[in-house]
Amino acid sequence: MGLKEIKKSQSDFRKIVSDIRSNIFRPFYLMTGEEPYYSDIITEEILQRALEPHEKDFNQVVLYGSDSSAGAVVELARRFPMMASRQVVVVKEAQQLDKFDDLRHYFANPSPTTILVVTVNGKSPDKRTQLYTLAKKNGCIFESYPLYQDMVISWIEEYLGEKGVKIVPEAALLIAEHTGTELRKLVQELNKIITNLSEDNKYIDLAVVEENTGISREYNVFELTKAISFKDGGKAFRIVRKFAASPKQNPLVMTLAALFSHFSRILKYHTLINENRNAGRGEVSTAIGVNPYFLSEYERASRNYPLIKCMEAIAHIRRYDSVSKSSERGESSDGELLAELVFRIMN
Repeated sequence: MGLKEIKKSQSDFRKIVSDIRSNIFRPFYLMTGEEPYYSDIITEEILQRALEPHEKDFNQVVLYGSDSSAGAVVELARRFPMMASRQVVVVKEAQQLDKFDDLRHYFANPSPTTILVVTVNGKSPDKRTQLYTLAKKNGCIFESYPLYQDMVISWIEEYLGEKGVKIVPEAALLIAEHTGTELRKLVQELNKIITNLSEDNKYIDLAVVEENTGISREYNVFELTKAISFKDGGKAFRIVRKFAASPKQNPLVMTLAALFSHFSRILKYHTLINENRNAGRGEVSTAIGVNPYFLSEYERASRNYPLIKCMEAIAHIRRYDSVSKSSERGESSDGELLAELVFRIMN
């Protein structure tokens, strides 16, 4: 799975939602993949728009795969609607359906008066199967992929922009580092912030993020990586001590992942500059996967951590990740391991 597939998935999502809002429906939707957020939106759009409110009581069914079978789903989908031109049948978590592959019989000849929605979480269909071939031929297949970490900031900016809200790059990065790539969680955090914005202020800065999410604007992994980049040992170890005091809020595994991503981007910066010293800022920021606003930090970090030092830092991070998950850590706490790691990286 690469950037091309992610972009295509997002484009397909927009096209499907646009069609639904224009009252253009397919006989059935088979939605799969590792990122359920998009499937949730498509399903909700269908439930909201396919039937009139008075038609839903008798013609809308939502069930879960763990409570049903492919045969029962097919039987429901083939029944006729009551006092309406069509019905909607939604099957959530369909990967748990008994004899899931038997849905191919329905996909071969879907009912013209039913909109069947089948969501499969956490996996993609085998494209070699008859089920996939028939689904692609007669219905709509939508496959979603999780974002790369370096795509989250632009996703946040686009999501907020659609709602008339602006966000400063530092605040977007702070939210991105805190939530990761899980869009359900990300949207929940963003909507909480939007709800608490005043009508005359549609602007999100670090103070707004801290006030509405509890994420500290001083003690977070973004500020830690920044302190390490600038070799500000005092600030780095203040943050480490804060993390050590609240390990549940700042899990070591998440901090290590952020440090690894950070030094991986510094390594990409070195590689690109070594290959093309005349590369423009836009080209460099795109290549290493950061907002151009933050590029000056990586320029400084590349001077503080030459190529060899950068590779050593990545090796240290890998080493401490392994130690933290084994008996080799002895009685060392997460905070102590993180302090040792940051010391080794900066020295």
